[in-house]
Amino acid sequence: MHAPKHETFDLVARTNTDPKGIVRAVDVYSVEPWGLYMARPTPGRAQFHYLESWLLPSLGLRATVFHFNPGHERDQDFYLDVGRFTPGPTEWHAEDHYLDLVIRTGVEVEICDVDELLTAVRHGLLTPETGEQAVQTAVSAIDGLSRHGYDLQRWLDTEGMTLTWRA
Repeated sequence: MHAPKHETFDLVARTNTDPKGIVRAVDVYSVEPWGLYMARPTPGRAQFHYLESWLLPSLGLRATVFHFNPGHERDQDFYLDVGRFTPGPTEWHAEDHYLDLVIRTGVEVEICDVDELLTAVRHGLLTPETGEQAVQTAVSAIDGLSRHGYDLQRWLDTEGMTLTWRA
């Protein structure tokens, strides 16, 4: 079992340090009052060549679009990570809380990695309170998505958040 993954988003250096400590150049950072947008290439990844993410601290979510390489496509439109996202004037920080949601727009949302969350809490990698918050965050997101036809943008529009993505 791995400890919670941490990432750093350095707005000044325009880099993203991933959970393994690898520093990658970022093409675009955009800060909104409610979130941070990041777009960057993913060199060395077989499955995808580019990713775009919105960190949404008030919702405890990170919404990601993966640009898959041919032959590695997945049946998903958005991938949501549950966690703690901490804004700062020059750096943002992320702590992943294991749970993930896979959205197929207009069809469904699937929750993943519940077993990892429970194991992390059982082994003291997350406090029970943090584990409970992760579940509450996921349930709130699933509820919001289901009430808006499994459409991420329709739901987030009601929260005053308009996400933009690369064309």
